[in-house]
Amino acid sequence: MVIARTIFTYFLILFVFRLMGKREIGELSILDLVVFVMLAEIAVFTIEQPDKSLVHAIVPMTVLLIIQRLSAFLSLKNQRFRDWFDGKPSIIVKGGKIDEEEMRKQRYNFNDLLTQLREKGVFSIKDVEYAILEPNGKLSVLEKDENSPDRSQGYSISLIADGLIQYDSLQRIKKNKSWLLNELKKKGYDSEKEISYCSMDETGDLYIDDKDQYS
Repeated sequence: MVIARTIFTYFLILFVFRLMGKREIGELSILDLVVFVMLAEIAVFTIEQPDKSLVHAIVPMTVLLIIQRLSAFLSLKNQRFRDWFDGKPSIIVKGGKIDEEEMRKQRYNFNDLLTQLREKGVFSIKDVEYAILEPNGKLSVLEKDENSPDRSQGYSISLIADGLIQYDSLQRIKKNKSWLLNELKKKGYDSEKEISYCSMDETGDLYIDDKDQYS
C-alpha cells in the first residue's frame, strides 16, 4: 500500500511540475519555492498516512497548481505584480564601487558576494564594473575591460570586510595589523572602520572601497 502510494505521489508531483513549466526547474522565485515546499509537505502526508484518501493530496496539489499558473499569467501581464512577487534586480557593485546600503537591504554579505564572484571566475572585486543580484539570487557580473589601468593582477586576498580586519588573511601573507593600518594611513585612512572592503592583489596593490559610500 505504502509503495503504491509513494509511486503514485511521485508521478503526481512530476506531472504537476511539468505543468508548472520549465522555468521552475532552473529558477526558483519566492512563489515557486513556497509551492515546492507545500508540495513536499503534502507528499509526506500522503505517504505517511495511508489510511487517508488520496483526494486529500490531489485536491491541495491541484489548488497549488492553479495558484502557480495564475500567478505566472499575472506576472506576464502586470509589471507591478511581477515586481511584488518576484522582486527587482539589485545593483550590488556599480562603477566598481560596492553599494553597502543595497547589500544590507538584501541581507547580502561580503562572503556571499565573494563566493558568487568566484563562481563566475572573478577573483577580485576590483575587476568588477557592475554586479547585479537577480530576483532568483543569482549574481550577474560585468567585468572591467582587460586594458583597464585599475584592473587587478591575478588573485586577490581580502584584508578588510565590512570594517573588520581579516586576521586569517593577514597571517597568510605574513603581515600584521600594524602593517595594514600603516598602509591605510599612507592612503589617507585613520582606521579600518572607515573602510567597507579592502583587498590586496598579487602585486601588493590595495583595492579600497569606502564605507557607506551610497548611504
